Amino acid sequence: MMKRQATEKFVNNNKTKRPFALWAGMMFLVFALALTGCGGGGTSAPANTPDQSAGTDTGTTQDEGQTAGQPIEAKIGAVFILSGSAAAYGEAQRNGLELAKEELNAANEGKLHLSIVYEDTGGKKESAINAVNKLINEDQVVSIIGPTLSSEMFAVGPVANEAETPIFGISNTVEGINDIGPYVFRNSLPESIAVPTAMKVAYEKYHFKTAALIYTNNDDFSVSGYETMKKTAKDLGLDILTEQSFALNDVDFSAQLTKIKEKNPDVLLVSALYKEGSLVVKSAREMGIDAVIIGGNGFNNPKVFEIAGDTAEGLIVATPFSPEKQDPKVQAFVQAYEAKYGKKPDQFAAQAYDGLYIMAESLLKAGAADRQKLRDALASLKDFEGVSGKLSFDENRNPIGEAVVVVAKDGKYVPFE
Repeated sequence: MMKRQATEKFVNNNKTKRPFALWAGMMFLVFALALTGCGGGGTSAPANTPDQSAGTDTGTTQDEGQTAGQPIEAKIGAVFILSGSAAAYGEAQRNGLELAKEELNAANEGKLHLSIVYEDTGGKKESAINAVNKLINEDQVVSIIGPTLSSEMFAVGPVANEAETPIFGISNTVEGINDIGPYVFRNSLPESIAVPTAMKVAYEKYHFKTAALIYTNNDDFSVSGYETMKKTAKDLGLDILTEQSFALNDVDFSAQLTKIKEKNPDVLLVSALYKEGSLVVKSAREMGIDAVIIGGNGFNNPKVFEIAGDTAEGLIVATPFSPEKQDPKVQAFVQAYEAKYGKKPDQFAAQAYDGLYIMAESLLKAGAADRQKLRDALASLKDFEGVSGKLSFDENRNPIGEAVVVVAKDGKYVPFE
């Protein structure tokens, strides 16, 4: 009897406790859910809402800190010669980039914003290598424009290619530039196109039969130009009477030019950068050498007229750009450049200007500031209409374009007739 009473008491007590236990459990669940919702200040995405931090197909890349509806933020490196004897090339290139950047940022507001980090090489390979490493690893640029000299590109191209960072030459004309690797591009016409064009057009007018060559022997660009000049001279059936050379930064060419004068060639072929090349032309004329003079791509700079003065008259070169060309796009560029800098643009400014426009077009096509996507977009470039003419890339990323032959007249280059 006592055992049954104890059992009934236990049951009755449990009946009393159940409502309390149920209430306590419910309160604990509510409290736990509240804590989960506060979770250290964070929130969790609803089960059926995409986690935007994981990225969605918006045409941008999370690595560049981009989100849907935001412009592509592209930081681009520029490696130029901004000091030293060849600084005029780099200054023109920087001017061209800055003008293009202003126009592109205004035209693509809300879609694309470009910023440029400049590095000065002083024309030294070691400085160029250090600059490219800094831009790739510290500044985290999406691409690099430059360097100014072909010899610098042979030094830094492999660095950029190994890092899978597009590098875009705007003044590299030596053969073999694009063989460095698939991330190496250029819009500068190779000497193998420009030099023969100038020589053949001049030959058709003057019908020269003998030639002499003089070139810089310790600069990749100048050596490449010399080799092209020599080959073209042979192709034209010219008798090469003598070949002379000198080193970068030389200022006295009397010994070489004396030997050339003794041979009395019909045409003098000069492959050099503007400083040494202009001094060669000036010295040649002052020594009484009256041969037709044809120069390489290095002569496409206004400094030629400052150094050589009136002795530059009649100098023939080939270029993809002439500020005298009566084309609406060219003249709009010339006017904008003159308004900003107080002087006309040269080939180096024009190709830099076009280079950034090509980069912007490719970034918009890629949809992101992403190195691999940008490389692929650049490789597919076709029929780009720039101030230096129509441009496409062949299967090796070499530029396909045409050169214009110009002649020095009254302190400027005008179309050769």
